Amino acid sequence: MTDTAAVDDTTPLDDTTPIDDMTWLLSASSASVRTAEPPVTAHRGRRFYLTVSTKYVIAVAFAVLWTGVAVWLSQPWIRDLTLSFGAPVAWIIVSLVAYLPGYVVSLMAMSLILDRQPRLTVVYPTTALTIIVAARNEQSGIAETIRCLGASDYAGAITVILADNGSTDETIVRAERAAGLIGVDLLVVREQRAGKSNALNAALVHVSTKYVITVDADTLLHRDALRRLISRLESAPENTVAVAGTVLVRNSRNNMLTRMQEWDYYLGIAGVKRMQGLYQSTLVAQGAFSVYLTDSVRGIGGWPDAIGEDIVMTWKLLEQGDRVIFEPTAVAFTDAPDELRHFMRQRARWARGMLEGIRAVPPWKQKRRLAGLIAGTNLLIPFLDIGYALIWLPGLILFLVFQDATIVSLWALTVIPATLIIYGALRRYQRRYVFGPLGLFVRKNLRGYLAFLLVYQVFCSTAALVGYAQFLAGTTRRWK
Repeated sequence: MTDTAAVDDTTPLDDTTPIDDMTWLLSASSASVRTAEPPVTAHRGRRFYLTVSTKYVIAVAFAVLWTGVAVWLSQPWIRDLTLSFGAPVAWIIVSLVAYLPGYVVSLMAMSLILDRQPRLTVVYPTTALTIIVAARNEQSGIAETIRCLGASDYAGAITVILADNGSTDETIVRAERAAGLIGVDLLVVREQRAGKSNALNAALVHVSTKYVITVDADTLLHRDALRRLISRLESAPENTVAVAGTVLVRNSRNNMLTRMQEWDYYLGIAGVKRMQGLYQSTLVAQGAFSVYLTDSVRGIGGWPDAIGEDIVMTWKLLEQGDRVIFEPTAVAFTDAPDELRHFMRQRARWARGMLEGIRAVPPWKQKRRLAGLIAGTNLLIPFLDIGYALIWLPGLILFLVFQDATIVSLWALTVIPATLIIYGALRRYQRRYVFGPLGLFVRKNLRGYLAFLLVYQVFCSTAALVGYAQFLAGTTRRWK
């Protein structure tokens, strides 16, 4: 079902579109908004109802079965490695490189098969809301961000707060100018104490609406994004306190690094959030674009002083026994890092933020058992990163440079077909149920897709190990 208020599907929205044209596309004509059919998200008929707990049991059982079959099939590989390293090391290598990734991926795959987005019971919400845009020296893009907020088709009252964290450029001037030109109700809150959490909390003091949304200063919202995000929140169970939106890459044609990130955001991150959202335990209501109940945010003391303030805050919200979900069709577009050093810093921050979340609220302290189990999967992530960065990468170098297939052998490469099947299914879902209703499409980007499948995780895992080391060492944290 296509919402007639969405972008015309004859006009692709991609990162080559000039900024002025991008604004026009994101704020397409609203003439037919009120006559459009309700935007139903990924709903398909069902013959019987399964509780989310039952779906989790089914997904875990499938993942265990998948892993068991992998253990049986990999015995020749184990024997080959035993000759070189001994049995204990051989089992460790295969567990980190094959069994553990296989378990996690199969758990996600079955969860996504079982996922069914409930129908929206609230289609055109009108509840007043406040949007906080935290910024520090964002003069190049802040005006475009404000314009996109003003072009939203959301029917309720919107107040925008620019939480300026000691900018020394024209961020405030350009934001005020853009807001004045399009009639956006903008309040500027200046916070000189360094740290994104300080800026957000300073703005929170001025929030008087039931809902508060955070949007990054370099992020552009699709015209439908606010409506779809609030529709999902108001259609959710009563104890839902936050909804994470979808964030996609808009500068993917810059280079191979951004090409790979396009697929990561479109498939990897979105897939993980869908899985977690199915169990009403989305582990990161990302600051780039999410909505929260204002009273719930205040109830946990606002945003914490952490490198991953949105991660820690989400875990604290879940700790109360509340639910955090995900809306795939509430879409925002952001610029991904196009230099390797910036990318590595970003992923190191994300990894460090995950450990900060685990330290603040260990999975076993979650009141909802299902939330604890989903959060517990994050305990496996460091082992996955160790396997990729310290075993798979050296093994790949041995294979490519010295034709030594001791680690990266034919047996290791058998995971590629399974990966292709899983990501192929994710691509179909995204194309049909996310981009379809919005009138958007993603270009093929075949080279970026292959690089994403084959080598991208090595960069992510290497950066993650740096983040883990920074966490353990307690090094100084920086917003950027």
